[in-house]
Amino acid sequence: FRYLATGQSLASLHYAFLIGKSTASLIIRETCVALWDVLNSAVMSQPTTAEWRDIAEVFGQTCHFPNCVGAIDGKHIRVLKPIRSGSCFYNYKKFFSVVLLAFSDANYCFRYIDVGAYGSSSDSAVFAHSHFGRLLASNALELPAPQNLPGTTYPAMPYVFVGDEAFALGVNLMRPFSSRGLSVERRVFNYRLTRARRVVECAFGILANKWRFFTYTLFKLDNAINAVKAACVLHNFVRQRDGYNFEDTLSHALGRTQLTGVRGTAHGAHVREHFCCYFMSPEGALPWQMEAIEN
Repeated sequence: FRYLATGQSLASLHYAFLIGKSTASLIIRETCVALWDVLNSAVMSQPTTAEWRDIAEVFGQTCHFPNCVGAIDGKHIRVLKPIRSGSCFYNYKKFFSVVLLAFSDANYCFRYIDVGAYGSSSDSAVFAHSHFGRLLASNALELPAPQNLPGTTYPAMPYVFVGDEAFALGVNLMRPFSSRGLSVERRVFNYRLTRARRVVECAFGILANKWRFFTYTLFKLDNAINAVKAACVLHNFVRQRDGYNFEDTLSHALGRTQLTGVRGTAHGAHVREHFCCYFMSPEGALPWQMEAIEN
């Protein structure tokens, strides 16, 4: 726990606890594996249909994005270059890393994580090859049936995840419109989606701020993966134990981002257009959204 909380080196732990470096390394590895085995099913189990609805309700109340059941993003975890790995782990930020792919609920708790993919891989590729991505593609997540958006009677809209421009558009996965020649309606949609998507970035920030080993380069790849998995379940455990204290900072104006194209599906584009129209309707519009997109 000292290592996870502070990121102290094995040499420092060797002098602090009067144990050998190899012994400290073994204790850290075994403890992280045990934490994941015990806490995973308790604090990060796959949601049931009723729990998906509860998650969507909180998203609607705090982020004003109805029928949203999670925000997805990836985080690069800095590691020492593994032996004979070539450039597989070298990412676009110019350092070696593994990817932590996660989706969180509106309370900044992780509901699923996948860690260990090459740092050179894109978020969309990691997502497509992850267990969660395959479950979503095969409709095996037990998501609730499509439901009408608040204040409307037609059409019934599917429950969706929100991600940034790195992900491909799908029926159950929304991403922003490209930044070229955006109409007012599409700029509003991008603003509303980004408000919801920010929760996973905030969750990553809370995670790295509490468990300081994320600020250092991790050495052995297997140990790094075990430590990241342990920190994620501890993050959920602490938040559920201490309670959620949500401060609404999402009404602040958001900076413009450079959006790139990733090919999506026609059905996903149809769903996105319905959300786009809903956010401009009297039932779905926010009082400050027009002012926000002008800033």
